[in-house]
Amino acid sequence: MVRKLSSERVTVVTVTYNSTTVLPAMLSSVPKDTAIILIDNASDDPDAVSTLASQNQAQIILNKENSGFGVACNMGAAQAKTEFLLFLNPDARLLDGALDALVVAADTYPSASAFNPAITDKRDRPYFKRSSVLLPASTKMSRGWPASNREVPILTGAALFVRRTAFETVGGFDPQIFLYHEDDDLSLRLKASCGPLYFVRDARVTHDAGNASPRSPETAASKAFHMGCSRIYAARKHNLAGAKRKALFSAVFQIISPIALLSARKRAKQMAFLRGVLQGMKNETS
Repeated sequence: MVRKLSSERVTVVTVTYNSTTVLPAMLSSVPKDTAIILIDNASDDPDAVSTLASQNQAQIILNKENSGFGVACNMGAAQAKTEFLLFLNPDARLLDGALDALVVAADTYPSASAFNPAITDKRDRPYFKRSSVLLPASTKMSRGWPASNREVPILTGAALFVRRTAFETVGGFDPQIFLYHEDDDLSLRLKASCGPLYFVRDARVTHDAGNASPRSPETAASKAFHMGCSRIYAARKHNLAGAKRKALFSAVFQIISPIALLSARKRAKQMAFLRGVLQGMKNETS
């Protein structure tokens, strides 16, 4: 039997929101003949996103309103027909051989449900998701990448490689989570239902975190609000004891920290996080 090329076995799914500054680099990093699906969450200039999609032979879905990250990912995944899905942020880039390494890892570890590559930040420093607020502190891993491929407790959604059948088995991303902690929640459900999560050392991706959308105080506050809401929702969903108390303590502590007191932008961001936590708690009782 002739094995298909990696590019024929993977669909790259990316969600955009005013991401045209970083999107060209991401698209150009995807190997030729790899299926790409862009879901645009009501960017200010959808025509520019459509043009980029056309130039890169990508399928595009234009949402009339911002439906949230997870919902948009689900829309893209529903259109995919390949064996694997790679959810890739628009401010990330695949380095040479990354896709091949991920597919090789999936074939090497057939019991695994999903994978993360070795991610570096814009300063070429290793980025590795060591823990989650949805997991006990005892599961926290050491800083930096593991020395070799290995099982890990959680994955980041910045570059999440998953078997399509596993993604469909757990119902994809939780549509109730607009933004933040949706990757933690998906990771835990995949691990529980479909198999372990793995880190792949030879697959390399760069991620200019936080630049998928333009930076502004308003954007930062909006993200912080959704982070607060999502933290409460996800913690309740996974039956975490004391989650509300911990979230409230974290929000208040960040507001009174010296950095927030000296920076109006940081203060507004932390106030928005507190509002999100309170809104999440209100949603629980409504």
